[in-house]
Amino acid sequence: MRFRSIIGSATAIALLAVPALTAAAPAQAQESSRQLGTRSLAKVLAKDGVKFDTNSGDFDIVEAAVYAVAAAKPDSPVLLLADGRQRLTAFVPTDLAFRNLVKALTGKTYYSEKRVFNKIAALVPIDLLETTLLYHVVPGATITAAKALQADGVKLATAAGPKLRVKVVGGKVKLIDKDPDTRAAVVIVPDINKGNRQIAHGINAVLLPADL
Repeated sequence: MRFRSIIGSATAIALLAVPALTAAAPAQAQESSRQLGTRSLAKVLAKDGVKFDTNSGDFDIVEAAVYAVAAAKPDSPVLLLADGRQRLTAFVPTDLAFRNLVKALTGKTYYSEKRVFNKIAALVPIDLLETTLLYHVVPGATITAAKALQADGVKLATAAGPKLRVKVVGGKVKLIDKDPDTRAAVVIVPDINKGNRQIAHGINAVLLPADL
């Protein structure tokens, strides 16, 4: 893969009001915001504490990445993950997904989550890290796993600008990013924080907003 920077800044916070399922039919309208809770994804992801561990199936590295962006850019749109009043859907890479990304970039496998995160921090400029995180966020929509299974071929508008394409194969939801050299990311942990305006789905690969 070619590692190159992405020109341009992150999308403005106002983008989070745009429709996400551009091809959705009226019959698939979202539940009323009044029927959904306001627990934020940040609160859910932090329930086990902000720490690295040995569980490669959880989301400690993406959480650390969000904190790193927030520390460097206090006005970043990624902070909306902490505002449960805002409707959004996030596709969250597992720690193993980040380990695989680092291996693809460096040719080396690191088993320590801390070392994986440190490699990401060293390789990826903060603006690119922010853009990559925002590429995992679909603004303005609460897309459950059931709805995603009905969205084959739909292009999702992300908070970073570039779109994701949904592909449903054999009952699995796959996401096609902008890097032609990577495999589709597969949803493996559906409906995190279901019943709230902010919902997430764990995926097995990091989505890339450009040919890196």
